Amino acid sequence: MQTVPFRYFNRDLSWVDFNARVLGEALRRDLPVLDRLKFLTIVASNFDEFFMVRVAAIKRAQRMNLGRDPAGLLPEEQLRLIAEKVKGITRETYRCLNEEVLPELSKAGLELIRPAAYSQAQFEYLENLFLKEVFPILTPLRIEDDAEPPSMGNLKLHGAFLLDNGKVAIVQIPTALDRIIWLPPEPNQVKPWALLDDVVMLWASRLFNGYTIKEGMLFKVTRDADFSVDEERDEDFVEAMAEVLQNREHSWPVRLSCSGNSPVLKERIARLLKLDELDIYEMPGPIDLRSLSELAFIKGFDQFREPPWPPLWPVELPEDEPLWETLHEKDVLLQLPYHSFDPVVRFIQDASTDPRVLSIKITLYRTSGDSPIVKALEQAARNGKQVTVLVELKARFDEERNITWASRLERAGVIVVYGIAQLKVHAKICLVVRREDNGICRYVHLSTGNYNDKTARLYSDLSLFTINQQIAQDATLFFNMITGYSVIQSMQQLIIAPVNLKRRLIELIDREAKRSSQEYPGKIVAKLNSLADVEVINALYRANQAGVSIQLNVRGICMLVPGVPGLSEHIQVVSIIDRYLEHSRILYFANGGAEEIYISSADWMSRNLDRRIELMVPLLDASVTNTVKGILFSFFKDNTHSHVLAPDGVWSRRSPDTDEEAFRVQEALYTELKLASELSRTAPRQEFIVRRRPPAE
Repeated sequence: MQTVPFRYFNRDLSWVDFNARVLGEALRRDLPVLDRLKFLTIVASNFDEFFMVRVAAIKRAQRMNLGRDPAGLLPEEQLRLIAEKVKGITRETYRCLNEEVLPELSKAGLELIRPAAYSQAQFEYLENLFLKEVFPILTPLRIEDDAEPPSMGNLKLHGAFLLDNGKVAIVQIPTALDRIIWLPPEPNQVKPWALLDDVVMLWASRLFNGYTIKEGMLFKVTRDADFSVDEERDEDFVEAMAEVLQNREHSWPVRLSCSGNSPVLKERIARLLKLDELDIYEMPGPIDLRSLSELAFIKGFDQFREPPWPPLWPVELPEDEPLWETLHEKDVLLQLPYHSFDPVVRFIQDASTDPRVLSIKITLYRTSGDSPIVKALEQAARNGKQVTVLVELKARFDEERNITWASRLERAGVIVVYGIAQLKVHAKICLVVRREDNGICRYVHLSTGNYNDKTARLYSDLSLFTINQQIAQDATLFFNMITGYSVIQSMQQLIIAPVNLKRRLIELIDREAKRSSQEYPGKIVAKLNSLADVEVINALYRANQAGVSIQLNVRGICMLVPGVPGLSEHIQVVSIIDRYLEHSRILYFANGGAEEIYISSADWMSRNLDRRIELMVPLLDASVTNTVKGILFSFFKDNTHSHVLAPDGVWSRRSPDTDEEAFRVQEALYTELKLASELSRTAPRQEFIVRRRPPAE
């Protein structure tokens, strides 16, 4: 176990603990099997990104002989502790997969058939498939110990083969073919399936005529993806970004994942990649569980998932007419994914066709592959609107998609800005300017989540529609700053990183400590994805020492150590892991009775506060403020999917006491909105019925 630091937990070990909590959902026997499989695929995908980014960064720090992190650990100590934890989680992942999930899938009719269990008909079907569709695109490559290794791309699944002459060859499992192969069912089988990698390994001898395969092994290499684009290349920045994507395929290896059934091949491949035993992860089952997510979302097997929560249309908004008039009456809050993302899409679609709309400005960080938002922006430009889009090309792992969208938008006549030098634009904001009878009106949409219709179904986020004049003026100045040459200007309501968000945040925390009294005891409540900025953590420690009660809901990384006498005894940290990925950032300050609530795009991490363009937005509408306060406080009542952080770094899952009712916050939020939706549909319509005499004939 990690030695408990006095002031800070290690950032990356804390993230590994988060992924262990995700695995905890897959381990729940009361969860339907396809949901359990979904969480297993999320664990695998999370670790791929973690090694590409964080482990790669620590290895680079080790090569540069950098010193200790805030938790007091050297890079080599971090790597050793990470390996110990991740290997333990990996063993438990595959125990769960092999002993529980795959047998349950088999009972559900989704049976994985491995080569030893192929029936004669299935064997012949797969052999024919191999010869006709697989064999022609396979490319075996020789491995020479004294030569440069052949190209083994990032996260690409390969087969390695030891031949009878002592030589080694590898072959990439084709990415152009589906990894899951649906088999003709035998009697008593519903929908059996096989793995493409099993098929390649079984018939690989066809690739090596004249040789015998003595041993075979599946493996995957994870490579360093944590390197930056050359910020000096202004004129060809898109080309420079494309080079970054190419370099990822051939960058430093950081992890070898392998099937573990050939010690000789494992040693040879690891030596070729210059990886140590610490970097080798044996996986006793199908490697690369990410690609099994197709199975987790298969149609026709809904009885093996939790009942769906169909997204709701917000009762405050009209379903069949534009939003303009409603937003003149009040601010409107969306709670995604309980609310549908459609109002956001329609807001931009309406703006694209409304003859009164003059311009649309928006920031795009991550979008979907078939984004209706981008299509609406293209249509707006073709309709003669002035459309300005800041596309953040440096959004890691979405760079290629964003380059494609940026090119399409430019062809449609959109003004495209490719981010800001040295900074990532992570703020989520849209500004629509419309000419109305009383003059120009500016409509603003602000969000904690991306303009991505796919993740809007999976991530828990808040977003706000408003025409508040101060916020609208700030939004106008904000876009001028990030798209042109305007100097940094003071804002009335919006708070911007890296300009003043961190300073303001610390001021709010320190103010809470100063205003705390017996009559109005100080209270800070925050919901975050990550808490890793040392200056902010120190401010929270100061507030704790002034007697401020602090409740933190931190989904992932938490470097703050709660519950230490004299340091953090008034600080509680919980984490919710449930059906949806908690993604909203909400901040509450009691402020001596004059409560303030904010939503934000920024986590409390140095990268967000110091190296990204982020927004923190005060909630000014009383109704919206009360709703968000209720949402925030409800997360600390959860006793079914909540984990509590102890001073020694151990997370413990809460369960209801014997005299306590079960409370699941995500279910409660959805149920409340669903009830409101049902009531609005059944309520009598408040309108006058006008009687008209029919015209005389």
